[in-house]
Amino acid sequence: MKKTFLLSLFAMCLSTAMAQQALWNNSQIVSPLINEDNSVTFTLFAPNAQTVQVTGDFLPAQEIEVPDWGKVKVPGVADLSKDENGVWSFTTAAPLSPELYMYSFLVDGVKTMDPSNVYMIRDVASVTNIFLIDGEGSRAHAYRVNDVPHGTVSRVWYDSPGLNKKRRMSIYTPPGYEDSQESYPVFYLLHGAGGDEEAWLALGRTAQIMDNLIAEGKAQPMIVVMTNGNPTQEAAPGETSEGLIVPGMDVSRMNQGEFETSFPDVINYVDQHYRTKTDKANRAIGGLSMGGFHSLHTSKLYPDLFDYVGLFSAAIFPFEGRDQAPVYQDFEGKLKTQFEKNPKLYWIGIGDEDFLYKDNEKFRKILDENGYPYEYYETPDGHIWKNWRIYLTEFAPKLFK
Repeated sequence: MKKTFLLSLFAMCLSTAMAQQALWNNSQIVSPLINEDNSVTFTLFAPNAQTVQVTGDFLPAQEIEVPDWGKVKVPGVADLSKDENGVWSFTTAAPLSPELYMYSFLVDGVKTMDPSNVYMIRDVASVTNIFLIDGEGSRAHAYRVNDVPHGTVSRVWYDSPGLNKKRRMSIYTPPGYEDSQESYPVFYLLHGAGGDEEAWLALGRTAQIMDNLIAEGKAQPMIVVMTNGNPTQEAAPGETSEGLIVPGMDVSRMNQGEFETSFPDVINYVDQHYRTKTDKANRAIGGLSMGGFHSLHTSKLYPDLFDYVGLFSAAIFPFEGRDQAPVYQDFEGKLKTQFEKNPKLYWIGIGDEDFLYKDNEKFRKILDENGYPYEYYETPDGHIWKNWRIYLTEFAPKLFK
């Protein structure tokens, strides 16, 4: 008994010592440091490194060639300078505008996280640090946790007979949902290729944006459903029966129509388990890139389900050279049926440097030639989360009015 007590005491002391060691070894470096003028300084202690660079979406983009997609813009790179103590640093030349930014270090060409910044985020298989430049009255102010009433985010599993598997989705319920008997409209918000049911929460800041928009009276209280849009997946990597698999961007079944045809499985679960308004006027669907593709084709496949459709940097047309699933056939015929039913809002947003810009331009021409009404919102930059957060803050206030 005494021996067991001593072993337990030793283990507790060791654990405490390790925790204290983490405090003792805590670096005095502050990185990133947001300066008074909103310029930002990045710092890394790496005395043996030959080169240190920082890459992130706060830098001018550079263009690369991607198979099947052509030229795509990616975050730029800047060199850090080394001092006599082995500390590398870089300060942005100009102040940064309010925004949530992502970045990483490249040490001798190897990507690494900033050891002085515990705030990290995953996008597909890539992990980056983040920092927020705030600004009262700016969109970025909606990306932070403010002193307002907060909604609740739940991860739930549902049965999808259409995909023959149990699947997971994230659901945001607005402030006060648990204490009321009220029914709410529903916004189905879909992620892009390589994403999952966590993407809009982590990278898109959906919960913070909705909390702030609702608190300011800019958006109606609503339920936001973020389901996994990959027909091959149960849920986000590491959250499934497959274990801790390596995340990847598998779009091989993006154009087979499975996700679109099975979407009523999602709606049925939500309507059965949440207090929802179940008519077309109280349903919206929208998404980015692949999620925009799914929103476009799901909404015209089921024209009586959604009165609001949002396409954020959307892929429009199925991959060329492949057999088209029935969902995608008679594209203009299905579109005609959808607009004959007078959706209240058809909204398109895209960046002027997005690699999908020409496809969206072609699609808008089809809408224009047929007199189908829509709202168009163009931003600078390309296929990036900065734009998709902007589109969410623009689209959500237009819903259910």
